[in-house]
Amino acid sequence: MKKSAFKKILFSIAIVTLLFGCKGNPNVSTTTGWNYDDPAWGGFESAMPNDQLDPNGMVFVEGGTYVMGQTTDNVRKEWDNQPRRATVSSFYMDECEVSNQDYREYLYWLQRAYGNDYPEYVKKALPDTLVWRSKLALDEAYVENYFRHPNYADFPVVGVSWLQAVEYANWRTDRVNERILVDNGYLELDLDGQGDNTFNTDAYYAGLYEGLVLEEKQNLDPSSEGTRKIKIEDGLLLPKFRLPTEAEWEFAAYALIGNSYDERIVERRIYPWNGYQVRTDDKKYYGEMLANFKRTKGDAMGTAGALNDHWEYTAPVAFYFPNDYGLYNMAGNVAEWCLDVYRPSTGQDAEDINPFRGNVYITKVLDADGMISEKDSLGRISYREVTVAENINRTNYKQADNINYLDGDLRSQLTDQWKKEQTEGEDVVTYEEDPEAQPVSESNKMYEYGVTSLITDKVRVVKGGSWKDRAFYLSPGQRRFLDQTKSTDWIGFRCAMDQLGSKSLY
Repeated sequence: MKKSAFKKILFSIAIVTLLFGCKGNPNVSTTTGWNYDDPAWGGFESAMPNDQLDPNGMVFVEGGTYVMGQTTDNVRKEWDNQPRRATVSSFYMDECEVSNQDYREYLYWLQRAYGNDYPEYVKKALPDTLVWRSKLALDEAYVENYFRHPNYADFPVVGVSWLQAVEYANWRTDRVNERILVDNGYLELDLDGQGDNTFNTDAYYAGLYEGLVLEEKQNLDPSSEGTRKIKIEDGLLLPKFRLPTEAEWEFAAYALIGNSYDERIVERRIYPWNGYQVRTDDKKYYGEMLANFKRTKGDAMGTAGALNDHWEYTAPVAFYFPNDYGLYNMAGNVAEWCLDVYRPSTGQDAEDINPFRGNVYITKVLDADGMISEKDSLGRISYREVTVAENINRTNYKQADNINYLDGDLRSQLTDQWKKEQTEGEDVVTYEEDPEAQPVSESNKMYEYGVTSLITDKVRVVKGGSWKDRAFYLSPGQRRFLDQTKSTDWIGFRCAMDQLGSKSLY
């Protein structure tokens, strides 16, 4: 029997066991013997596990372990990327970079929903087309045409900051989940929804979005009457779209699933493909470039009649061969925003499973009655950072903002005795004296922006090479950074999404 077939059989057995439980009856609790989904027995609902819907335009990236970090000598003599082993959970990732057409759809929807009452919100989402300008080059054709002309519709959007990319991901979450509710007959498509009457996933879960209801689920709670909206426990709606973490992006780019057998990786890759070359050795396409990059100074596309990578600037998002996960342009074309805040030593500090720096824990804003506060003018519910007082008995974290933990926040690195000695005689409010007090940020003592460093809490990781880079940056292990409010002509982005439940391809 083939290995893949055997794995599928084992997976099927596991699913059957999960669905029917140890005692063989999915409608009865295995611990209390009470009936599920039965109003006569309290009406506790037990939704069956289901396959997560494949998000539009995304591919499944089966997770695992890999060696994260640089694969070659660093020509810039930087020390922020030492190789280390890490594990990444399975997730979904956009097959291609977000294109001009994708982003124009987003702007069109914003204009329709908010343009009349909140034009400033629409304006804030516009990409900066002036990023194409160079003081000693003629690029006005790109300034005027690249984002909106149909000939560039399938090219990656650029001039988008990290903040704008995050907003796009949030918008995409709501549009996809609204479509799921419409497709399943729970909502009627509301093309007239504007302002605070637009669909938002969190607001819908909180019961603050009514919409044009066609049907609701039966409420089995005997103390309630009528029907109810879809809940997260029903497993129908998708998790949030977001930017990939640095670890996820790098793992997905290497696509080591294509050159591993059992738990043995045949070759550690330098690029998203095997070998040391940037041209394919496939006999059918022998010699074709595998990515869009600058070969040497002054050679952005090759000679007339024999163009090497075919494009002087960006290329269509699906032009080159995909890697072994089916992801396009994970080397070259445009570099891409990641979710992480940049720190040189994150590789030494972060966890070895799903490493990430950038956690700022938030919670929903409640009113005086303890209910979720009303939506804002854009139809979204409000969040705030958690306080130390709320987490006073927690052992895994205390404060909301953990960006500086072990790198920038002196308090998290120094001994309690040292802290006591340094604060004696000073007017310092400690957590113990006032749990409501948030800690004073001390990152400036280590990262004095513009004086000793270009690093702040607003600087984000950028991964991958671009059309503007040499081959050195085609390696997924390389890392760079840029302020989250800035945008360039060589940085784009793609979205990711958590995979809930099963983590295997089989």
